Amino acid sequence: MNKITIAIDGFSSTGKSTVAKQLAKHLSYIYVDTGAMYRAVTFYAMENGLISATDFNSEALIYQLPNIKINFKFNDALGFAEVYLNTINIEKQIRTLEVSSFVSKVASISEVRRKLVEQQQEMGQDKGVVMDGRDIGTVVFPEAELKLFMTASAETRAERRYQELIERGDDVEYKDVLKNVQERDYMDSNREDSPLVKAKDAIEIDNSHMTLDEQFNKILQLAKMTIEDGE
Repeated sequence: MNKITIAIDGFSSTGKSTVAKQLAKHLSYIYVDTGAMYRAVTFYAMENGLISATDFNSEALIYQLPNIKINFKFNDALGFAEVYLNTINIEKQIRTLEVSSFVSKVASISEVRRKLVEQQQEMGQDKGVVMDGRDIGTVVFPEAELKLFMTASAETRAERRYQELIERGDDVEYKDVLKNVQERDYMDSNREDSPLVKAKDAIEIDNSHMTLDEQFNKILQLAKMTIEDGE
């Protein structure tokens, strides 16, 4: 079967990772969570005192980039690949609201983006990959055969994220999650280097009123059609 590259971009908390994992598993493709890579760099910055609510030593982070090694290891029990930073599993630590509050600042650093984009392109050079993020269809794989752009209202996305954090046992309030979503939208869309934009040839998926099954089935059909067209 002909293999393609599937690029899924969009706003935070639109379920990009969820549908990307489903799609990769169904097609037996490699799944790469690029957002987790930026979260891993952010977590490194936090752990090393390089970023806080009042300060961000971006120069020190750039200097220390060679010390940051990120990779994914598949967990058979969970059914997906977890993120490792310098051989340590940080999958749970990078999903906190605190990491979310800093990740857009870290992702705006050109040197960080350059390092991670290079790694992402290496991961997908043989196709047969599903990759989600903010600039996959515009920067990482502008020639991807299928490009999707996920969106939903800020309130819908905040509610989904809030429920996810509560179920995980985090002590958060909806208003704080909504504020974080809105702030990330602004920063992602207005950064100088590779801002979040919909690629001209991307198909927009507004899942504000879609179930996970409806979303998956719609995107799976688009993928199958694209694969068949290339054969």
